[in-house]
Amino acid sequence: MPNRFLTGLILALVTTAAAFGQDRPTDITIATEGAYEPWNFTGPGGTLQGLEVDLARDLCARMKVKCNVVAQDWDGLIPSLTAKKFDAIMASMIVTEKRLAVIAFSEPYAPTSATFMVEKAGPLTSLPGTGTVVDLGGDQAAVKKALEPVAVAIKGKAIGTQSSTANANFLDKYLKGVVDVREYKTTEQHDLDLKAGRIDGVIAQKSALAPLLNKPEYKDFKLAGPTFVGDVFGKGIGVGLRKEDKVLKGMFDDAIKGAKADGTIDKLAEKWLKSKLF
Repeated sequence: MPNRFLTGLILALVTTAAAFGQDRPTDITIATEGAYEPWNFTGPGGTLQGLEVDLARDLCARMKVKCNVVAQDWDGLIPSLTAKKFDAIMASMIVTEKRLAVIAFSEPYAPTSATFMVEKAGPLTSLPGTGTVVDLGGDQAAVKKALEPVAVAIKGKAIGTQSSTANANFLDKYLKGVVDVREYKTTEQHDLDLKAGRIDGVIAQKSALAPLLNKPEYKDFKLAGPTFVGDVFGKGIGVGLRKEDKVLKGMFDDAIKGAKADGTIDKLAEKWLKSKLF
């Protein structure tokens, strides 16, 4: 009797292992926006480049899967993922409770923080709070106190942000009715409008804005105001996945942990952002 039990247990384990192997993908397609330099952008000849493109290929190599990286407009990323047009999203997408209601995320491969970019000689050059960090998920009395002088200084000013992002959510939640919010399809569009003087500032992820200032055409601009973390800025940037793709999520989680542990993510950050992420 014990032998029969042991035989049955072994057969069950073998069957489970085989099923897991069948579920493990060998060929996946990853979508990125292709318009968020230096994280992901379209280079000469239409080739996709950037930190996330390099990282995607590294993670695929670790997972031992064939990898195809494609471009998809930002506002179509989640709908197209759930419609199974591709298998994963790597587009600087922040892990938020709202998104977690629709899709799953891997372990974060980057932290998140946002701030304003303004013209050095413009009206917001001395925006209060520059050099400080405001944790929006922390003590709310302290958050309110930190935001009050910012709201006074920025009142009535035109601020650009990319639609359907944590940055847009921040303006809606914390500065609604204070600033003139201008929403754009891509960050490149609001950067160009700022450079042309059509808006007074933009808010975006600090890791995307800081490298932009190294370009000659943005030498007259600077980061200003507090650095914001927490609350609408979520739990970091992760790979977006369908909820049912639990095997693929486990594969990405393990690959990301490996890329963190051996310094690959920091090396890519130094290459593309000129700074470490962790």
